[in-house]
Amino acid sequence: MPKPSTNKNILKQTSDLQLVRFLYCDLGGIIRGKATHVDHLASRMESGIGLVKGMISMTSLDFLAPGASFGPVGEVRLIPDASTFARLPYAPRSAQMMCDMLELNGDAWALDPRSFLKRMTARAAEHGMYIDAAFENEFYLLRKTDTGMSRGVEPLDNSLCFSGIGMDSAERVMQDIIAALTAQNLVVEQYMPELGPGQQELSIRHADALRAADNQITYRQTIRAVAAQHDLIASFAPKPFADQAGNGAHIHWSAWNKNHTKNLFADARDANGLSKLAYHFIGGVLKHLPALLAITTPTTNSFRRLQPHFWSSAYTAWGLENREAAVRVPTRYWGHEIESTNLELKASDPSNNPYLALGALLAAGLDGVENSLAPGDAVEIDPGNWSDDERAARHIQRYPTTLSAALDALEQDDALREALGAPLAQEYLVVKRAEAEHFEGKGDGYELTQYRFKF
Repeated sequence: MPKPSTNKNILKQTSDLQLVRFLYCDLGGIIRGKATHVDHLASRMESGIGLVKGMISMTSLDFLAPGASFGPVGEVRLIPDASTFARLPYAPRSAQMMCDMLELNGDAWALDPRSFLKRMTARAAEHGMYIDAAFENEFYLLRKTDTGMSRGVEPLDNSLCFSGIGMDSAERVMQDIIAALTAQNLVVEQYMPELGPGQQELSIRHADALRAADNQITYRQTIRAVAAQHDLIASFAPKPFADQAGNGAHIHWSAWNKNHTKNLFADARDANGLSKLAYHFIGGVLKHLPALLAITTPTTNSFRRLQPHFWSSAYTAWGLENREAAVRVPTRYWGHEIESTNLELKASDPSNNPYLALGALLAAGLDGVENSLAPGDAVEIDPGNWSDDERAARHIQRYPTTLSAALDALEQDDALREALGAPLAQEYLVVKRAEAEHFEGKGDGYELTQYRFKF
C-alpha cells in the first residue's frame, strides 16, 4: 500500500490535473487501465480501483478466451505504485501510475504479472543478485493513406538502415518522443533509423528489473501517443509487414551485488570476461528457451520474425557479439568493461507483457544458476550456416516455429510453470492458445492487419 507521506507528495502535484490513469498489462500484452478523477485520488490510492477478474482472461483481440477461469464474477483491486507517478506530457491534464493487482483481502493476486516479476527478483536476491535490465525496442512509424499499401497505411519513409535521410525524415516526431520520455524520467541513450522503411530504434537506460518493466509500459504508451499527435501510427507489432524487418524488444540484463558496486556477471580473468554465474545464467536461458518464447515472443505474428539469417535469432545458441545468437554478449565499453558487462536476449519483441517476459527470463536463468547448467561453447558464426547434424552435435536446437508449438513447450516445462504458479501458468496458456487458434485459417493479411494496429 502507498505510504501516507508519499500520497501527500503526489497530491501536491495534481492541482491542475483532471485524471490519473491506473495502468496494468494483461496476459495478451495489451496495456489497459482505469482512470480516477483527481478529486478521488487520495482515497483511490488507498483502496484502489475495482477490476473484474475476467479482464485477465481477455485476449489481445478483446474476447474472453474459451475455457477461461474467470468471467463476470469476482473482483481485484488496482493498487498504484506511488513511485511510478508521472505527468503525461502528451496529455497535459492527465498522469499515470503502474498498478499491482490485489485480492480484496490485500494479498497479491496469483495472476498479477507485476507481482510475478517481484517474486522473481526476490528469488534472485536470495542468491545475492540484484537485477538491472532494459528493453531495447524497434518500431515502425506509419502514415495513414487511402491509396498506400496494407489497408490504409504506408511507412513514413523509404530510407536505408542508419541513414541520415531517415534521421531527417523522422526528426520532428523523434525529437518530440525523446522530450516526452525524458519528461517522464526515462533516460534516452541511442537513436537510429533501422532496417525497415520507416522503422526506428530508440534505446533507454537500464534500471532495476521492476522499473525496467514499468518503463516499457511508459515507452510504448508514449511513443504511440506522440506519434498520433503527428498524424502517424507507431506500430510495435513483431512483424508489421511480411516482407520487411521485424520489431524486436531485446532484453538486456545484468546482476549486481546489493550495493550495486560489483557486476556479478563480469570476471576480468575469464577469456570472455564472464563469471561462472553468467555462464550458468546463460545455460538456464538456453535450456528453457523453447518454452520461454511463449512468453517473450508471445503472438502468432512473433514467429514470422524468428527466422534464420534475419538477425533476430532462430536457434538456442549464444555468442560474443553474434546477432544471430539467442543470447548475445555485447561488446563492453572501453574503460568501463566491468560495469558494462551484460547479456542480451534477442528472442523478445514488444508484443510481450514485460513483467512476464522479464520474470520468466529470470526464472530460466535462476534455474541455470541453481543447477550449475553450462551453456556450451560460444558460437562464432551464424548457426543457421551449419547443417542439422552439425547443430545437433553442439546441442543447438531450432526454435519452435509457431506460437502453438512454443505453448506446448511451456506446458511441458516444469520449472517455468512452477515459477509462474499454477493459476497464472494455466490462465496464460488458455489465453494464448485462444489467440493462436483465432488466427488459424484466416490468412496472412488478416493476421498482419490485426497485429499492426494492436501493438
